[in-house]
Amino acid sequence: MPEHQNEEWKESWRDEYLKWICGFANAQGGRIYIGMNDSGVVVGVPDYTRLLEDIPNKVQMSLGIMVDVNLLMESGLYYIEINVAPSAFAVNFKGEYHYRSGSTKQVLKGPALNDFLLRKMGGTQRWDAQPAPQFKPEELDYESFEIFRKAAKISGRVSAEDLNVSNAELLKRLDLMTPDGYLKRAAVLLFHRHPERLISGCYVKIALFGKGSELRYQEEIRGSLFVIAERLMEVIYLKYLTAEISYEGNIRVETYPYPQSALREIIYNALIHCNWGAGEPVYVKLKEKSLSVSNVCVLAPGWTRETLLSEHKSKPYNPDIANAFFRAGFVEIWGRGIEKVCESCKAHGMEPPTVDLLGEDITVTLQSSAPMATNAVPENAASLNLAGFSKLEQIILEEVRRNPEISMTKIAEIAKVSRGNVQYTMNKLVAGGVIMRSGTPRGGKWVMTGHDTISY
Repeated sequence: MPEHQNEEWKESWRDEYLKWICGFANAQGGRIYIGMNDSGVVVGVPDYTRLLEDIPNKVQMSLGIMVDVNLLMESGLYYIEINVAPSAFAVNFKGEYHYRSGSTKQVLKGPALNDFLLRKMGGTQRWDAQPAPQFKPEELDYESFEIFRKAAKISGRVSAEDLNVSNAELLKRLDLMTPDGYLKRAAVLLFHRHPERLISGCYVKIALFGKGSELRYQEEIRGSLFVIAERLMEVIYLKYLTAEISYEGNIRVETYPYPQSALREIIYNALIHCNWGAGEPVYVKLKEKSLSVSNVCVLAPGWTRETLLSEHKSKPYNPDIANAFFRAGFVEIWGRGIEKVCESCKAHGMEPPTVDLLGEDITVTLQSSAPMATNAVPENAASLNLAGFSKLEQIILEEVRRNPEISMTKIAEIAKVSRGNVQYTMNKLVAGGVIMRSGTPRGGKWVMTGHDTISY
């Protein structure tokens, strides 16, 4: 019979077990048996008379709580049961807050400790629900609202009546404003063009690695969380990954190394559950046969890696951000994300993802059976021929060559991507000296400044 979340077996008493009592008290309570070996067999404890008096006194003096200490007997051997009830207040041992999680004990630190103390003090307001009084609704990004309205209309999770209101009123109906009329932090992250003005690190960093630690290319995707959510998938699949081409009859079929539905679920969950208060971005790392997404996290009390990989309830660290993503139809609210990812991987002929926890970082990794082909190119792309550009860059350059007066909206329709992604890519081409804009804003046109180095 193995130990489980609410039990510990110890052959003899040591004062360090006060930490375990502290951990049980801060979690769901539990029992420690003294005089029982790791196999659950009673071996007895010779000094039980002294321990029956010492243990309650040490617990009360060190932790400030009371525990039930009982003397039990089996097969003629005495052993001790310490019954620890869950505490209504936070308990510390010499300034450290221990917490029983799964079958292990953790020392709470940083954001996890802050969150724990807030709950114990009766607070229910999460980080993303705190007010951001320095921001006003009129400062928020028009494109971000358009992304949400378009997605929410398709998902049907927001009524037409609620969508057909002002941005400020929409924020109220999404519960993204405080009772005092201030924007919540979640509103700024979801809809502000520059959420880093609220908290640094609110963006996504992409890195492409070659053999070993060779860094081949890196860039950052910035904007509101809705802009990032829309743009990031397009950037990865248009710029970083190359599809394997096959034909079913006369139909061309493009197969990418990773299923888009699985990666979309992983990325959306990273954006939703990230502890943005830590000031760290979400990382997307592409290697020869793997793609990983990492973010800083604060797991729900008692949750472990095994909890994440099994069926579980949805307990988002940022409930208001999660609700907005749900209303947009981007995610569900039933904790089925990992199941959907595994199903997509199986249908794609891949192994399920791996989930690694290291400190406050969580990393979800997809493994590909074939080496990754990529469209990504160095930033001095102006010196390369057209074949060296990403798929979207090629479309833009071809359309600009055909029609210098073409609009970004038209290019987006042709490329079947968002206008925001076209604007982002064209800005990079301008910065790289490949194209430029001449003339007035209304009567201007695109000029191929790097035409002599681009083959058509």
